[in-house]
Amino acid sequence: MTMPPGLEADATRLREAMTKALTTDGVLAHPAWRRAVETVPRHRFVPGFYLPAGERDGQGMTVWEPVTAELDYGRWLAAAYSDTTLITQFDGDEVDWKQPGIRHGGAPTSSSTLPSLVLRMWADADVTEGHTVLEIGTGSGYSTALACENLGSANLTSIEVDPHRLETAANALFGLGYAPTLAVADGLYGYWPKAHFDRIVAACSFRAVPPALISQTRPGGKILLTLSGWLYGYARVLLSVGGDGTAEGQLLSGTVSFMSARTHAAPAFGNPAHWAAGLPETGHPAQHSPERITAATEEGFHLRFLAQSAVPEAQMTTIGEVVHLIDVITGSAATLTPGDGTWQVRQGGPVKLWDRIETVLSAYDAAGRPGPETFRLHIYGGGQHLRHPQMPGLPLPRP
Repeated sequence: MTMPPGLEADATRLREAMTKALTTDGVLAHPAWRRAVETVPRHRFVPGFYLPAGERDGQGMTVWEPVTAELDYGRWLAAAYSDTTLITQFDGDEVDWKQPGIRHGGAPTSSSTLPSLVLRMWADADVTEGHTVLEIGTGSGYSTALACENLGSANLTSIEVDPHRLETAANALFGLGYAPTLAVADGLYGYWPKAHFDRIVAACSFRAVPPALISQTRPGGKILLTLSGWLYGYARVLLSVGGDGTAEGQLLSGTVSFMSARTHAAPAFGNPAHWAAGLPETGHPAQHSPERITAATEEGFHLRFLAQSAVPEAQMTTIGEVVHLIDVITGSAATLTPGDGTWQVRQGGPVKLWDRIETVLSAYDAAGRPGPETFRLHIYGGGQHLRHPQMPGLPLPRP
């Protein structure tokens, strides 16, 4: 469609308001990043996206409404300049934005990350002009454009596993005069043709740190990425890379979630009732409530990540009031059912999933409930261990 004649003026006004809000919130302390936000037109990178309708359908699934300039100009432009993540793709399927439809459920697989998180990532990675940088997960291209505006295009490489997403981002970037190196590639393997890098920043999450990223970082360089897993626990880590294939760094405070790298996504586990049917008929009282790892709190998110490190192949789902843990790798399962002030645990298979989680929860309590920033990740000789001075080490899955 032909855009309204006042688009650029409207966009400038909203961009100024977003910049002011981010500055007030302390996100834009550095003048160079402030200038980048003031300059880069985010709307050029999100011609269409989905927003939740605020209600669920009859099956309990989220209803997603398409938003484009043609459908609702005001809503589209206001959302483009809000501090909101805008979903641009579900289940790896491209959307026909000329005729988009309402969606029911689905797994988001690409988005334009909320600006405050994008800026937080670049700031935490300590990226400065002159650094050679690899960005993993081009997505819409907005984050790439901010980096180009601040750091210049010459030393920036951005890779994206989805060729359609990269094409859309490239058109927007090149149309605005930005010229970073772009490539279709899986972030699990980095991008050797442009190695070595001073900084690697990932806009997706991994179950463990890919060894290729360590190999492609200069000694003394840094890697910023999000660790995740099949329990959907998340932690950010800033690693300093040694000259011998080792790396070490602390977890960063705060909560954040990124979509998993597609090769690290959780497998389907089938019908939880089938798994529960094979468990012993009787169980035992749980020492800890599963609500400790399901709570939507900072501590809950942190505990879920620690628990996930103890049972890296487990997945969790709740049906009614019953919490199910399912491990498709070992064939282990557990259920937790509430009743009379305690939870009853039934578990079976070679791995006692809830017992392992409770061991971590008890150690966490004994250590005084330490926050993320008190843990360090050590990578050496192919192993990756999360360590705390008062808790047993927790190995991450094999990369």
